[in-house]
Amino acid sequence: MSRIGKREIELPAGVSVELASDAVVVKGPKGQLSTPTHPKIAYAVADGKVQVSRTDDTRVARAQHGLRRTLLANLVEGVSKGFTKTLEVIGVGYKVATAGNTVSLAVGFSHPVDFKLPEGIEAKVEGNKLTLSGIDKVLLGETAARIRRVRPPEPFKGKGIKYENEVIRRKAGKSGGKK
Repeated sequence: MSRIGKREIELPAGVSVELASDAVVVKGPKGQLSTPTHPKIAYAVADGKVQVSRTDDTRVARAQHGLRRTLLANLVEGVSKGFTKTLEVIGVGYKVATAGNTVSLAVGFSHPVDFKLPEGIEAKVEGNKLTLSGIDKVLLGETAARIRRVRPPEPFKGKGIKYENEVIRRKAGKSGGKK
C-alpha cells in the first residue's frame, strides 16, 4: 500500500468534492478545479474526508495511487488557500514590471521580453521580486519555470531570474593573469 496514497485528505470548510465518471471536481472559495480519474483508482467522499484507493494491486495501479492522491490534495489546497511562487530578478539594470496580465522583463537583452500570463495566474511586483499566485499548482509552477527560462541565473555573477529560495552554485572566474 502506498504510504502517501493511503492518507486521507481533509476537506476544509467551504470545499466540496464531486465525483464524475471521468473527473474529480473540487469547488472552493477561490474557484473550481478538476483532475481526470484513472480506471484503476477509486475515490470515496465521507465525513469531510476523501479516501483514495486502488481497485487492484497491479504495477500501474500502485504507481497511480500516490500520484492521484497528491494531485487531489493539491486541488483541495489550491481552491481553499491558493499557491504562490516568488522569483527574484538579480542584475545591474535588470527590471520587472507588470501591465494587466503581461509581465515585462528587462534582463540584459536589447529589447524587453513581454511574457503573457495564462488565465488564472496573477503577478505582483515588489522591487526586484515577482510574486506569482494562482489556484492551480501545476500551472503556477510551469509559468514560473517559463519565466525563469528567459534568463536563468549564471554561475559566475549570479545574474538572472531565480526562485526566491534557490541557491546558485557559484564558480570561480578566471584566475591569475599573464605568465
